[in-house]
Amino acid sequence: MASTDIKTDDLAGLEAGLDALDAVQVRRTPVREVLVGKVLPPLLAVVLVVAAWQLLVTAQVTEDYKLPPPSAVWDSAVDMWLQGTLLEVIWTSVSRGLLGFLLAVALGTPLGLLVARVKFVRSAIGPILSGLQSLPSVAWVAPAVIWLGLNDKMMYAVILLGAVPSIANGLVSGVDQVPPLVIRAGRTLGATGLRGTWHIVLPAALPGYLAGLKQGWAFSWRSLMAAEIIASSPDLGLGLGQLLENGRNNFDMPGIFLSILLILFVGIAIDLLIFSPLERWVLRSRGLLVKS
Repeated sequence: MASTDIKTDDLAGLEAGLDALDAVQVRRTPVREVLVGKVLPPLLAVVLVVAAWQLLVTAQVTEDYKLPPPSAVWDSAVDMWLQGTLLEVIWTSVSRGLLGFLLAVALGTPLGLLVARVKFVRSAIGPILSGLQSLPSVAWVAPAVIWLGLNDKMMYAVILLGAVPSIANGLVSGVDQVPPLVIRAGRTLGATGLRGTWHIVLPAALPGYLAGLKQGWAFSWRSLMAAEIIASSPDLGLGLGQLLENGRNNFDMPGIFLSILLILFVGIAIDLLIFSPLERWVLRSRGLLVKS
C-alpha cells in the first residue's frame, strides 16, 4: 500500500514537472529593453556608416563628383520632397513590386504544390525551375519589351519570371521536409486530397514556404529595378530604377546615391514590416520562440 502511494506521488510529481516545462512565461517587454535591443543597434550601424562615409569625403580619397558628401545626398532628397516627387517615385516602384509579388505568389504556390506532389511533374519541370531561379532576371527584360512593349505588363512579366521559380522551389523544399508520419496521420484522420494539402501539407511546409516567399520578394524587387533601369519610357512613370538611370545620364552622383539608398530602404522596410512578423509568428506557433 505504501509502495503504491509512493508511485502515485512520483507520477504526480512527474506530471507537475512536465507541466512546468510546458508552461511558457509570458511577460511584456519593457520599452527600454525594446529600444536598447532592437532600435539602438540599427541606428548605431547607420550612424557609423554615415560617419565612415563622411570621413572618406573629408580625407578626399577621390573626387567629389565620384563620392558626394552625405549632406549633398540629403539635399537631393529634400529637393525631391519639396517638389512633391519623392513619395510618388517610391510608391510607383513599391506598388509595382507588391502587385507583381502577389501575382507571383498566386502562380508559384500551386505550381510548387504540383511539382512537390506529382513525381512526373517534378521530373519534367523541377530542373527547369532550378535553372530559371539561377537565371539573372535582367535577361528577361529584352524579350519582355519585344513581346509586350514598354508598359506595365512588361514590368510584371519580368517580375513573374524572376519570382515564381523561387516561390515554387521554396514550397517544394518545405514539402520535402514534412515528416511522412505527419502526412500518414492526416490521411488516417481523413485529410486526403485537397483537404490534406490545405490542412496538413501546407501548414507543415510553412517554414520552407515562407523562406521561398522571402526570396521571391527579393527576386521581385531586383527584377523590377532591372526592368525600370533598362526599359525607360515617359509612359511608365518615374520609379526608383528610372531615377537611378536618370542620375547616371545626368552625372548626378547625389541623385544616384539617393536612388540606391531608397531602393535599400524599401527592401529593409518590407522585410521588417511583413516578413519578420511572419517569421516570428511561425516560430511562436511551433513553440520555438518565447512570447513577449
